[in-house]
Amino acid sequence: MDLTFNKNEDHNRQLAAALRKKLGEVALGGGVKRIEKLHSKGKMTARERIDYLLDKNTDAIEIGAFAGEDMYQEHGGCPSGGVIAKIGYVKGKQCIVLANDATVKAGAWFPITAKKNLRAQEIAMENRLPIIYLVDSAGAYLPLQDEVFPDKEHFGRIFRNNAQMSSMGITQIAAVMGSCVAGGAYLPIMSDEALIVDKTGSIFLAGSYLVKAAIGEEIDNETLGGATTHCEISGVTDYKAKDDKDCLDKIKNIVSKIGDYDKAGFNRITAEKPKENEEEMFGLLPKERNKPYDMLPIIERLVDNSEFEPYKADYGKTLLTGYARIDGWAVGIVANQRMVTKNAKGEMQVGGVIYSESADKAARFIANCNQKKIPLVFLQDVTGFMVGSKSEHGGIIKDGAKMVSAMANSVVPKFTVIIGNSYGAGNYAMCGKAYDPRLIVSWPSAELAVMGGAQAAKVLLQIEKASLKAKGETITEAKERELFDQIKSRYDKQTSPYYAAARLWTDAIINPLETRKWISMGIEAANHAPIEKPFNIGIVQV
Repeated sequence: MDLTFNKNEDHNRQLAAALRKKLGEVALGGGVKRIEKLHSKGKMTARERIDYLLDKNTDAIEIGAFAGEDMYQEHGGCPSGGVIAKIGYVKGKQCIVLANDATVKAGAWFPITAKKNLRAQEIAMENRLPIIYLVDSAGAYLPLQDEVFPDKEHFGRIFRNNAQMSSMGITQIAAVMGSCVAGGAYLPIMSDEALIVDKTGSIFLAGSYLVKAAIGEEIDNETLGGATTHCEISGVTDYKAKDDKDCLDKIKNIVSKIGDYDKAGFNRITAEKPKENEEEMFGLLPKERNKPYDMLPIIERLVDNSEFEPYKADYGKTLLTGYARIDGWAVGIVANQRMVTKNAKGEMQVGGVIYSESADKAARFIANCNQKKIPLVFLQDVTGFMVGSKSEHGGIIKDGAKMVSAMANSVVPKFTVIIGNSYGAGNYAMCGKAYDPRLIVSWPSAELAVMGGAQAAKVLLQIEKASLKAKGETITEAKERELFDQIKSRYDKQTSPYYAAARLWTDAIINPLETRKWISMGIEAANHAPIEKPFNIGIVQV
């Protein structure tokens, strides 16, 4: 291996190590002292509950671990959005599990908490996955109630989804393992079956203090809405558990009796590891995000037997399209090729840019995958579509629209991995979050923005200079450099994969070596949901 490979490897391994460290930090939720306080009450933490519930020695993936990262600092922060979400296996059945983290503001709902809950429900609905709620929440975080309560994508949408999933036949199980108050009390009761833990679980529309204030009645919370009340008097809950583990064991027993599901029928054979060394991906991906590189060797380290069957290999070379298998599942891959290549006319093409013939090829390939019922995997490292008079006169907008239409109307499940750049319309065409990928993840090397930091800073600097000049201020070269650095620094922070993950623009930041697991579990989830409509690209200009 050459020096460049070694430098790349060091850089990317450092990014992976930083990711591992940050995941360890967010796993502490509200901190060690609050975890100890929870334990003193005989309760498990949200993560401990999920780990106990999921089958041992099986794969699991976490959605939104960095939700809320560096947000709400004036309110003390909201690690992981105050709720943990994982896809894993309960008694061999793939499920999604949501658990309120009571160490974070007593499990109160911040705006990002609602968004993360809705994302988990969306995954359950798209994939017809059973969903399990482990409830331990003080309700809406009142200082931010205006960002949680009234809008379409706010708290109330959770209950609408409960009702929708019930009508769709998607199993919902809720366990009240702590507080469950006000509007939040409807979530477990709108589920198919509800459990409650004796002495620690409680459900009521209004707690004892509010009851006294509202109607003058003196009553304690346990009598008002504890396990005995709701299992023996009101009939609100279906099962009483003596403690957290007993409750989780009861959930396991319920899940173990769920019948089989109708399958979409995606093709799968016995899985094979890549023949090429997966660890070499760290050295193949350039440290500098503007350097060209060959995406094919990275693909060969992601797919079974390192076998990739290219489609239209010599046409539209800035996109790689082709068939492969990941963990046995047949997939169609659409990947940006960042090498500088020649097109069919012998003209040089810049890597990472989508040209007309690349977009045309991708649209046709996406249609083929829909015809064959093959899930699509998008590997993003894209700076956008080609600009300039030649591209405009050649119909780049028309060809780009054709690719976007094919991708947007795709009925097979789509999965997106942001490896490097994800800029502007390139993000859209390569199945960004707005285009409903079943799962979308990024590597630590990813950058998401309208354009690159240096480009954006130059544009914004020109605007700033014009503004200062209009005020009669003189700008020295030193001042210009200072302004540029300030703007670029601010912009670069917003392009970070952690900034995107905090806002749930992506489902996770993952170690590149976990990519196969995420795609495989994603396709397995998607296989629960048979395709219900034919592929139709709509009206596009040919």
